[in-house]
Amino acid sequence: MDLEPVTLEGEYVRLEPLSIEDHLVDLQEAGAHPEIFRWFSRDWSSPEAIREFVEAALDARERREALPFATVLRETDEAIGSTRFGNVAPEHRRVEIGWTWLTPAQQRTPANTEAKYLMFTHAFEEWDCARVELKTDSRNRRSREAILRIGATEEGTLRRHMQTHQGPRDTVYFSVLDEEWPSVKRDLETKLARSYSGE
Repeated sequence: MDLEPVTLEGEYVRLEPLSIEDHLVDLQEAGAHPEIFRWFSRDWSSPEAIREFVEAALDARERREALPFATVLRETDEAIGSTRFGNVAPEHRRVEIGWTWLTPAQQRTPANTEAKYLMFTHAFEEWDCARVELKTDSRNRRSREAILRIGATEEGTLRRHMQTHQGPRDTVYFSVLDEEWPSVKRDLETKLARSYSGE
């Protein structure tokens, strides 16, 4: 599992290796909405907190524990959010997709679906993963529905898994397995084709 920074190209977004120089200013503007981080461990919406978020992601990359991206809108070349691979376990052929957020104007656009498609493709077809997992706060109905919509299977809930600024968090786990990926891939490609055409 090669954790060297890589750019993943889509039609609507491009996932670029996260950097302070190229992305921080855009992300500070894109993330200046507390509602984005309602279900995160803390509110990352201030410029200082976004800088901390980016620096922590880059530290995790240096330790080879994560591969963070800036989600860049191809039409404008602006960073509109961030996502990453984390909880990397090469010995188990397992990785997590998470730490994902988008500026409100880009929610309910092709951005999230395409980013997940690019990351799943990389995980299964480049890294030969057996399992890709995702998780979210049990109270985050929109996120839970979005994860199910991309084809992941809900596995269960870890009770009081984390302490957050919203209080104790029960965490719901989801996954896609390698044998499920061809079907999930076809479904995602169909969804993306419809969204590109405006359906």
